[in-house]
Amino acid sequence: MNTLAAFYQNLGLALSLLVIATFLLAGMIKGVIGLGLPTIAMGLLGLAMAPSQAAALLIIPATLTNVWQLAFGGHLQGLIKRLWPMLLAIFLGTGAGTLWIGMAGGHWVVRGLGAALLLYALSGLFLPTLRVGSRAERWLGPMCGVLTGVITSATGVFVIPAVPYLQALGLNKDELVQALGLSFTVSTLALAAGLFWRGALGGGELSASLLALIPAVLGMLLGQWLRQRISAVLFKRVFFIGLGVLGGHLLISG
Repeated sequence: MNTLAAFYQNLGLALSLLVIATFLLAGMIKGVIGLGLPTIAMGLLGLAMAPSQAAALLIIPATLTNVWQLAFGGHLQGLIKRLWPMLLAIFLGTGAGTLWIGMAGGHWVVRGLGAALLLYALSGLFLPTLRVGSRAERWLGPMCGVLTGVITSATGVFVIPAVPYLQALGLNKDELVQALGLSFTVSTLALAAGLFWRGALGGGELSASLLALIPAVLGMLLGQWLRQRISAVLFKRVFFIGLGVLGGHLLISG
C-alpha cells in the first residue's frame, strides 16, 4: 500500500465509511471527556481489520489531538518534571513489547484488546477513586508506564493502567486533562516508532491517517460544543457501558 488511493481501494467503500464514522465518533468522545479517541478507534476498527492496520490509521489523529490537549493548561513543565519516569517507561515498554510481542493480528491480540477495553470500562464504572502517595509514586509510576507500553505495543490501546494511575494522583481538572494528553502523546509516538520498525507504517498508511484527521478534528470540536450542554457524568457512564460491551464482544468472538 504505497499510496493513499491504494490504501482506501484495498479497504473498500464500506470500510472507508467505517473509518470516517469511527474517527468522527471517537473525536466527539475525546472532545467531551478528554480521552477515548484511540480506544474507540481500535475497538471499532478492530471489528473489521487487523489491529496493526487500525493502529496505523490512528497515528496522526491521535498525535495531533493529544498535542492540542497537552498544549493548554499552564502545567506542562511541572507535569513533565513529575511524570517523566512514567513517560520514559511507557516509551521503553512499548519498544520492548514491539520486539517481544508486536501486533501480529492474531486472535489472541484481538482478545487482548477486548480484555483491555473491558477492564478499562469496569474500572471507570465501579472502582472508587484511588489515591497514590508520593512514596508509592516513585515506583508505581514507572511500573504502570512499562505495563502501559507493553499493552500499547500489543493492542494499540494505551489507557491501561496509565489513566487509572493518573486519576489517582490527585491532580486538578486542568492538570489531569493535560497529563492525559502528555501520556497519550508519548504512547502514540512510541507506537508509531514500533509500527514503522515493523514495516506497518509507510507512506500510504500515513496518508490515510492524515485523511482520518479530518473527521477526528470535526468530532472533537463537536464534542467540546456538547460538553457545555450535557452532563459529563452521564456521558462518561454511557461511554464506559458501551466500551464494556464492545470489549466483551471482542474478548468472546476475537
